[in-house]
This record gives sequence, structure tokens and C-alpha cells, in this order.
Amino acid sequence: MSDRAKILAEMNDRSREVFRRVVEGYLDSGDPVGSRTLTRAMSEKVSAATIRNVMQDLEYLGLLDSPHTSAGRIPTQLGLRMFVDGLMEVSTLSLQDREAIDATTGGKEPGVASLLDRVGQALSGITHGASLVLTPKHEAPIRHIEFVSLGPERALVVLVFADGQVENRVFTPPLGQTPSSMREAANFLNVLAEGRTLSELRVHMRTEIARRRQELDAAAHALVESGLAVWENPGEATERLIVRGRANLIDQADEADLDRIRTLFDDLERKRDIAEFLELAEAGEGVRIFIGSENKLFSLSGSSLVVSPYMNADRKIIGAVGVIGPTRLNYGRIVPIVDYTAQLVGRLLSGERKG
Repeated sequence: MSDRAKILAEMNDRSREVFRRVVEGYLDSGDPVGSRTLTRAMSEKVSAATIRNVMQDLEYLGLLDSPHTSAGRIPTQLGLRMFVDGLMEVSTLSLQDREAIDATTGGKEPGVASLLDRVGQALSGITHGASLVLTPKHEAPIRHIEFVSLGPERALVVLVFADGQVENRVFTPPLGQTPSSMREAANFLNVLAEGRTLSELRVHMRTEIARRRQELDAAAHALVESGLAVWENPGEATERLIVRGRANLIDQADEADLDRIRTLFDDLERKRDIAEFLELAEAGEGVRIFIGSENKLFSLSGSSLVVSPYMNADRKIIGAVGVIGPTRLNYGRIVPIVDYTAQLVGRLLSGERKG
């Protein structure tokens, strides 16, 4: 059980109701919710003083906050996340929303790009937020790859395919990457990429990593057997070969062997980083809600993202649709809208590709 689930399970009915009503009031109005407002809404008759005590306890737990000098409370990011995960009631898709989404299928302009453009406009209009539409992944052979740093936690991969199409994808790079390391990764991949699709390139990288790992194990075996070295964190990405008794190595270990081991380590680490780039560039998430700073792309604007993948006839994720808005999104209403839209797009594209 997660810490959030544990906190929720340990709340009594009154605390849970106060918490739920504060969050729902905030999501509805955007304003802090005060104790006097809650006394009129609670299912049991309690005083404003009692509710204030409960709110203080919830604030102590990090679930509520009191902005400025206001007597009311608003949910924190942790509070919103706990509400979404444990207390939110997802509403049924309304007939009006369903009709607006269904209307995107009747456009005069044919083609996938036109359909997705209509879907984006419909999502934006229905939810009064910004829409996010990721187009189907391209499986043509790659002609060129380039990584561009957009900041400490954002990067862009530019994929140029053999059929002339170009895709730009934003992702969160592995920690510690620099513009120069990204250029090096791109140069390395471009040598391997010719004639391969993105999926084939990723499989090839895994094979390369496994091969280098076998070489490293063989080179280090004698050192480990002799007790001069030991593996730390074996099998993990952070593993290291710790050399003991360095003075003894002068007599017992060939310096060339140690240099080769160091080179293999550097090469393995570089290939792992590059493989992680590929994984992130190609990743397709399941249905997700990102709140505030959980959402790396939009955290600076204090936004939330509700996103759902859409799949082809083979149940393979080929793209995603979503809605971006303030953290006080009406999550209960938007989740079914995004979910229904993703399913509709998947069905339409599968039908189009069959035809």
C-alpha cells in the first residue's frame, strides 16, 4: 500500500468528507473553501470550530494549504493527487460531449492529419483547455536522428524518415545529460540507424549492450576470482567494479587489462544512456493524469495533463490524445472525455488502415 493510500485509509469519515468537499469546492470555483461554507454542506451537523480543527490536521498532513491570509483552504498537489487516486468520482460522458466528439468523424477533409486536427479542436472546445494530440508513430526507416536540449529536464528528438517525413518529440532526458553528450548519442545512433526503423534500432541497441556486457564480464572475471576486485550492485545500471589492494595490482594485474575494463565500462555506460534516449523517445504511456510538477513538460505553468493512448487493430499504442489545463481541472468530467476520444480515434484509424 502506498503512503497516499495509507493516509486515506487511516482518515475517519469526517476527515475524509471535509477533505473531499474542500477539493470539490476548489475544483468547481477555484477559490479557497472555508469552514462556514462546509458547515452548510456536511452530511452531519458539526460546528465551524470542529471543521477548522479537521482542516488544520489535513494541512499538517500536507493535503491542504491556506493561501495568503485567507481563512479558507485549497488542496496541495499531494492532496489533488490523493483525491484523484482515491476519492474522485468519474462522471458518465454526457450526450452533448459525446455528440461533439462523434462529430469529428464527419469532416469533409480526408486523411489522418485532418481527423486529428478536428479531434484536437473538439477536445479544446469541450474542455476549455488546450488539447494534446500525438500522431501515429512512424515505422519507416530512419534517415537521421538529432537530440536538442531544451533545458535541464526537457529535450527534443528530431526524427527524419526515409520517406521524407519529419517528427519532433519532446521527452525528459536521463539525468546528467549535456548538449555535447546528446550530440554524441545522435552521432552514434546515426551510424547504426541506416535502413532500420526506430523499433529495430532499439532492439539492435539492446543486443549491443548485451554483447559489451559479456566482454566486460570476461575481462573482469580474473580480477574478481583472485579477490583483487569485487562487483558492487551486480546486474543493476549503477554497478561498478571495485578494485581492492591497488598496491598488489602492480605485481598481479596487467595495466592493459585494467585499461580495457575501464574502456568497456565507459562504452557500456554510454550505450545504456543512448538506449534510454531511444526508450524515452519511443515510449507510449497508459492512461495517466499528471498534476502540477508531476508533469515535466508543463510544470512551470502549474498545469495538469490528462492523456490517454489510442491503439491500432493489433492493440499496439500508436499515439495519444489529451487535455492540458490548470491544476483545478474538472478531472471527473475530463477523464471520460479523453478516454472516449482515444477509443474513437483508435477505431477510426484501424478502420482506415484496414481499408
